[in-house]
Amino acid sequence: MDDVADALPIENLIRRDRVHGSLYTDPAIFERELGNIWYRTWVYVGHESEVPDANDFVMKSIGPEPIIMTRDGRGAIQLLHNRCPHRGNTVCVADRGNAASFTCPFHSWTFNNDGSLRGFPFPGGYQGVDRSRLGLGRVPRVASYRGFVFGSLTADGPDLHTHLGAARQAIDALCRTSPDGEVQITTGFLKHKVRANWKLVVENETDGYHPAFVHASIFRVAQSGIGSLYSDDSSAVARYLEDGHSENDLRPEFRKRDEPLGWFGTSPARLPDYVARMEAAYGADEARRIMIDGTPHIMIYPNLFIAEIQIFVLQPLAVDLTVQHVSALQFKGAPDLNRRMLQQTMGSVGPAGFLLADDAEMYERTHMGLRARDPAWLYIGRGLGRERRDENGFRVGAATDETPTRGIWEHYRSLMRTAQP
Repeated sequence: MDDVADALPIENLIRRDRVHGSLYTDPAIFERELGNIWYRTWVYVGHESEVPDANDFVMKSIGPEPIIMTRDGRGAIQLLHNRCPHRGNTVCVADRGNAASFTCPFHSWTFNNDGSLRGFPFPGGYQGVDRSRLGLGRVPRVASYRGFVFGSLTADGPDLHTHLGAARQAIDALCRTSPDGEVQITTGFLKHKVRANWKLVVENETDGYHPAFVHASIFRVAQSGIGSLYSDDSSAVARYLEDGHSENDLRPEFRKRDEPLGWFGTSPARLPDYVARMEAAYGADEARRIMIDGTPHIMIYPNLFIAEIQIFVLQPLAVDLTVQHVSALQFKGAPDLNRRMLQQTMGSVGPAGFLLADDAEMYERTHMGLRARDPAWLYIGRGLGRERRDENGFRVGAATDETPTRGIWEHYRSLMRTAQP
């Protein structure tokens, strides 16, 4: 940090139209973020469809910490710390599988998939020990909404319903894209590692200013019409939904175009089975409305980005190292749409895709630039003079305005000035 930053509490490094560059690069601030944000608030962990059967498990995370998400023998979702209570070894090294128990390789302590201790070798050495206190650590609070599983490492705080707030409506809209009303995460994850601070990624997800420049080449080649959604004369809006959540609401543009499935760059004639299933499920008029509006583009703070056809799950590993876990969205009862969702995800963010590669290059260049000391502050005031409240009281700006970024930093400041538990 420079001399100014050294003299200020963290919350004073955030102003209405600017933030201090040290917030992205100071390792001490990153450590404080872990306690005040990642180990305190609700964090998205995984989706119920990733563990459909009893004894299924999948490796997840909360911040840098590995978390085992299991469906135990009773069908309940469990979030367990991957750490043996004996000597601290990891008890699971597989990314996924089906197992009723986990055995530590160090001294062979064995745990049920609900975290309870099943047993240990040579039990004569543990006479009088209370086994109930020697299970795997459990995430204190676990809750799900429409299949999206969240965890909080603190026992107290707002419930998940309150935390999600208006973001619930976006998840509801996402689920309505399925004829059966359910989202599934079943195609596995790509992992993209970038040498950049996690907050640069969070900001970028609902930054409507950069697509016209960073993604210009892929928009031009694909001729998808996406680029014009983020033009200076777009009727789409940038919205801050409170509690750190933000969105680019593209529905005004899609409604103006009045083309079912236009959001996906296709037409009903190319997905007749999906259209028929949607009309059977919702009726012709409502199905048409859903297919015009499309799926949301929303950042659910701090780590779940729903990006129309895929989800991104952010994982901070260090002040300058972040992993994005990316998976194609799949909609129950929509096999023809799902095939194309997977193809488009691979084409846009897969190993040969340009979209995420473009963003990753910007993340890393920005983080390198932030190491320079002058200018010390970053300006985030775009659209401040034309910001307004919508009919629900949320702040909105033009498609390219930095309304979401300012909201995200306000929320960050509120979290960072509270005491760690």
